[in-house]
Amino acid sequence: MDIPRPSCALLILIVLCLTQLTECMNGGKINFREKEKQILDQILGPGRYDARIRPSGINGTDGPAVVNVNIFVRSISKIDDVTMEYSVQLTFREQWLDERLKFNNLGGRLKYLTLTEANRVWMPDLFFSNEKEGHFHNIIMPNVYIRIFPNGNVLYSIRISLTLSCPMNLKLYPLDKQTCSLRMASYGWTTDDLVFLWKEGDPVQVVKNLHLPRFTLEKFLTDYCNSKTNTGEYSCLKVDLLFKREFSYYLIQIYIPCCMLVIVSWVSFWLDQGAVPARVSLGVTTLLTMATQSSGINASLPPVSYTKAIDVWTGVCLTFVFGALLEFALVNYASRSDMHREMMKKTRREMETAASMDAASDLLDTDSNATFAMKPLVRDGIIDSKMRQCEVRMSPPRKNCCRLWMSKFPTRSKRIDVISRITFPLVFALFNLAYW
Repeated sequence: MDIPRPSCALLILIVLCLTQLTECMNGGKINFREKEKQILDQILGPGRYDARIRPSGINGTDGPAVVNVNIFVRSISKIDDVTMEYSVQLTFREQWLDERLKFNNLGGRLKYLTLTEANRVWMPDLFFSNEKEGHFHNIIMPNVYIRIFPNGNVLYSIRISLTLSCPMNLKLYPLDKQTCSLRMASYGWTTDDLVFLWKEGDPVQVVKNLHLPRFTLEKFLTDYCNSKTNTGEYSCLKVDLLFKREFSYYLIQIYIPCCMLVIVSWVSFWLDQGAVPARVSLGVTTLLTMATQSSGINASLPPVSYTKAIDVWTGVCLTFVFGALLEFALVNYASRSDMHREMMKKTRREMETAASMDAASDLLDTDSNATFAMKPLVRDGIIDSKMRQCEVRMSPPRKNCCRLWMSKFPTRSKRIDVISRITFPLVFALFNLAYW
């Protein structure tokens, strides 16, 4: 049976009144979650959006899509000198305009839409060019989100951990500063299609309580590093992190122990030259300890072709310890030489005494040969008188303070020890002055 037209209009009016009455009974609230679903189905539905096609350029032109990048450094876990790499955890954000994703914000009550699947929309093909290892965080849920704003802006944020290469110059180690870079570039889109820019204002943020065991982050700089290959020019961003090495650890673990070993090696200069076992054992022990210390330092560093500042320090300290051991060898040789000289003097003195006794016996001889024995005495008297005249005419040589002080030590071995007591600390102090 056909319903008259006025009856149909009346039926529709009744349905609308019931709908309004239901909304009034619910307090006039709108189910925004349902609205979000409808909008997502509208803008991302089949046949409406193709994630394979990049967005248009600025103002809908055919120019390159512009992606603004900013990062938040959450932590830097390690900086390895041997492998020349560092590990960093950061929140990485990209923002771009895709006019195909515009939607009605319901009078400002819908600020943005949130997605957790990155494959639903077009994504820039960014990669980290100096990355060695990396992984995403999926506990408890994947740490990633995509926000779509009413004007078509898209914000992509993800938390990642990276191990990045950091070529280092260790010539001034451990008094050095190192610059480690974080490079981001487009893999397939050239600058004709995709351009990366640092976000204006504050493109790089660092957590306030950042703690590194052996380094201090002094500052960071942002820059561009576009690269040209035979397939085109690709957009690239980089941030340089300037690290200063903490010196207190190396002062306590390396420099002070080395100084103590060098000073201990000087103790042999105050030991008696006859204490051969004590001086030899002291010199050999300090030399072996210094060599072990040097090898331990080099074991924690990469084998490089140039000389490092720590190599100069350990090499000079090893030279001083080795020089103290050689000094005892010289003292021992000089002591034996002094003993031999004393024996020669004693033998010569005995021979002169015997000769004088023979001359005295000849003088007491009263036989007929007495006249001939007087001739040497007369000749010796003439020589003695001439020598006295020479001594009167020649003034005695003046001794300076150094020679006068050194004359207090009669043997050469003792003089070597005394000179070493002054020379070794003085030269080591001059080296420290030049080194620091």
